Parts: sequence; structure tokens; C-alpha cells
Amino acid sequence: SETSRFVQWLRCRLTDEYVWTNAEGHIESNNSHRDAVLQFDNSGNSALLSDSITFLVAASKVDMRKFVEGPVDRLQCDIHRYSKGMSRVRWPSLGGMGHDIWFTCTLRHTAGLFNITSFLRVTPATTMSAHQPDFFTVMVLMTRSPSVRVGLQKETTLHCQFAVDHKVPHLTVEWHFQRRGGRRTKLFSYSSRSGQTEGSGVAVKGIAGGDASLTVPITKVSSEGTYVCSVRVPPLNGSVDIALHIIEPPDVSLTTKEEQIPSVVCEANGFYPLDVEIDLFKETSSGQRPEKLGNILRSSHLQHHDNTHSVAAFVRLRPSPQDSGCAIYSCRVSHVSLQGLYIHKSIIGPGEIDQSIQCIKPYTSAPVTK
Repeated sequence: SETSRFVQWLRCRLTDEYVWTNAEGHIESNNSHRDAVLQFDNSGNSALLSDSITFLVAASKVDMRKFVEGPVDRLQCDIHRYSKGMSRVRWPSLGGMGHDIWFTCTLRHTAGLFNITSFLRVTPATTMSAHQPDFFTVMVLMTRSPSVRVGLQKETTLHCQFAVDHKVPHLTVEWHFQRRGGRRTKLFSYSSRSGQTEGSGVAVKGIAGGDASLTVPITKVSSEGTYVCSVRVPPLNGSVDIALHIIEPPDVSLTTKEEQIPSVVCEANGFYPLDVEIDLFKETSSGQRPEKLGNILRSSHLQHHDNTHSVAAFVRLRPSPQDSGCAIYSCRVSHVSLQGLYIHKSIIGPGEIDQSIQCIKPYTSAPVTK
């Protein structure tokens, strides 16, 4: 596939909003979707593809392709009209006009490696113009961590980067945090005009170079939620959302209990989020395929002070005429933190028909296995 940084054109989806007043005097709106093409470095040229709306993006100090990694076929491109606060406002860089039309172009990596939003301006063509007008990229806002998975008691950095096509006299950087179903809270703000800073987590010295990344220290379950990095360069206001997921793997133990009816107990402790799957197996002779045990009993989930969970699954060892001697009991635990793998532990215990044999001892302990 063609490397994105050198691509000359890119297929996109254009979303345009139509607003009108109905017969009752109420404002209504409707979105339409059309095929579009971004065509780069073609100032003064005509569109390469005639079957789509073409955005001729001229060379400028800010090039969205410099922030892209990987091949073109891993990119999703969406273009929207941008009009918030843009009425008769002139962009301060060379060529900006008060009647410019504005768009945002968002490039998303299909595997979630980055999200990039660019602001494009175009000066409408006059009747004397001989060619299609050029679009200029004036500001880019991006993150290389749109979705982050991290364990407890860790330090993690949420990436946020921006670039503008001129020396900015005034900009504002803010970070907000919102838990699911909770209210939005401000974590950090900085204004270059006043020099004032509120909150923490962002290196102010890095903002001048376009780095607005936020460090989250000592993650907790309560750190899970959506983090929003906002950069305002008047009159433009852009933001990127970053989802932080807390993922803590279980600590697994497998034991036997010597009671009137002996049992094998598998415990999964200290995991997050809640869902975990526990299976128990038995092998009575070497080379025999382990038998998945039924009639497994499970305890209620226990929630700890740090909001992690614990649960136990156990099976009672009842007499069976096919069993004698020692057996190998295995526990297999699956959890989202293991990313498709599982934790496997085994122990040697008594056969179910002759439980007087003293053969209870650890057998193996495999941490994570396919």
C-alpha cells in the first residue's frame, strides 16, 4: 500500500448539513453524505477524479500527512463543514479572507493508532477565476492514543499534539475528564495571553512546541473515562477524545480443601473489569484428554476497597467407579486483560474413589497460555 505521507489523493466522505425553517417556523436540519477526494500539492491543477467532490489541498506550513503513519488503506477520512464562530472572521495567516469557507477533515486509523483533525479554509472562487480554488490546511490537532488500556497504580501519558500555520499570539489549551454517567470536570487549562495555568499534568514548556499531552499519575478505577484535549486558536476551536480503560488481570490460585467432601477451589483475585470466566478440568491418567468438569459452584463476586473484584469457583470430589489413585486438576481463567489468552494452573489431588491417598501438592503453574 502507498505510504500515507506521500499520497497524492485520498478518498473521503463529505457530510454536509442543510438547515431550513419549516412551515410552522421551526428550524430543521438534515445531513447528507457524498463521496469526496482530498487531492494534495496540486495548486492550480484540475481534479484527478471527476466522479467525486474534490478538495484541492495546496502546500502550506502545516501538512496533515506529516502526522500520519502507515499505508493509505488503513485510513478513514471524514470531512465536515465548520462554521462555529466563523462568520466574517479573517484567519491571520497570509491569504485569509473574511468570507472564507471552512471545513474539518478527520483521519482515523482503522486499528485505532491515531486520530487527526485538520482545519481547511478556502476562499470562494470569483467569476474571473480560471481554476478551482485551493484549500489550505491552517491547523492540525491529533492524538496517537485515542484508546488507552492501562493497569492499576500505573503512570500513563495521553498524547495530544497540535500545529498552526503561523505564530500564534493567543491560544488556550484545556483538558477535561468525564466518567460514564458523570459530570464533566476540568483537569487543566493554560492561556498564552495571560500566562495563567490551572490544574496539572501538562508540561507548559511543551505547549509552545505543540505538545499538550497529559500525564495521569497513579491510575485508579476512578481514572477510567473519557479525556478531552481542547486547543483554541481564535477563531478555531478543536478537540480530540481519548478513552482510558482500566484493565487489571486476575491473580489466580488453585487449592484443595480437606473437608467431609473434598473440593478443588480456583480463586481469581484483584481483577477489573468485572467479567471473568473460570473452567475446571480433571485428568486421571497420563496422555488422557482433560475432562471439563460440570456442576461447578461459584461464589458471589467480592468488591475490594480499590474497586477490583474477586470470585471463586469450586467442584466437590464425589466418588466415581472409574477413578482411583491421583488425578490432575486444572483451572483455566479468561479475562479481557489477557487479550485472548488465559491463566492456567494445575494441582495433583486424590482420585475420587480412594481419597485417602496423600498426593495433594502443586503440580504446575503456567501464567498465561494460549
